[in-house]
Amino acid sequence: MSAIDLNADLGETVDGVPTADDEAMFAVVSSASVACGGHAGDAASMHESVTRAARYGVAVGAHPSYPDRAGFGRSALALTTVELRATLDDQLEALAAAGGDIRYVKPHGALYHAVTADAATARVVAAAVRRLADRLGRELPLLGLGGAGSRAAEEAGLPFVREAFLDRGYLADGGLVPRGEAGALLDDPDLVARRAVRLAIDGIVDAVDGYLLAVDAASMCLHGDSPAAVAMARAVRAALDAAGVDVRAPW
Repeated sequence: MSAIDLNADLGETVDGVPTADDEAMFAVVSSASVACGGHAGDAASMHESVTRAARYGVAVGAHPSYPDRAGFGRSALALTTVELRATLDDQLEALAAAGGDIRYVKPHGALYHAVTADAATARVVAAAVRRLADRLGRELPLLGLGGAGSRAAEEAGLPFVREAFLDRGYLADGGLVPRGEAGALLDDPDLVARRAVRLAIDGIVDAVDGYLLAVDAASMCLHGDSPAAVAMARAVRAALDAAGVDVRAPW
């Protein structure tokens, strides 16, 4: 039987208002990347997410970002190394203080892409994860696309887990289609469910130009704030179950 993780970005409240139907999403996913206050979320939403995760048997991951609540973490901020280190430490500790049994770390938005492309940023993030892992006394994987992030994780002695995106379009080089461009976002539950099964079983995803990409991913992501998130998540889980794919967290 094939096995794969299904993760979603959750706990993303803005001014106390959830951007997703977290209750429905937690019932379907195996891992939840919980907003730590950088782009969204607060102490109350973190505690609520941790409580839901325990109730549904979902693994908790930290989802830190640039401190960019106005832009939902999608703006690349020119922070110094000291500033980036401080905000990462604060966000990771905030989730831990909320009771989070943190099992992995996945950067959000612009920081996610910076970690993939920029070695200096990747090293700062990997170092923050290393500090938390040392404090917790266990391995703490970094989740991402690869690139500079995987190299920085190796240098820091961290496991690196690759993920694939079910609701984002891919370029032929393996990168994601930038938001705002045609094909960047997918919202058809049936299409996304078929994509999930193909990824889990064959390790293949279609790029926007029709090119077939080989994707070696141990986790697949759906964005919780998509209007079709719940329908897609339920369709994906049903399709994976029907195909005999075991949906479970790898951490």
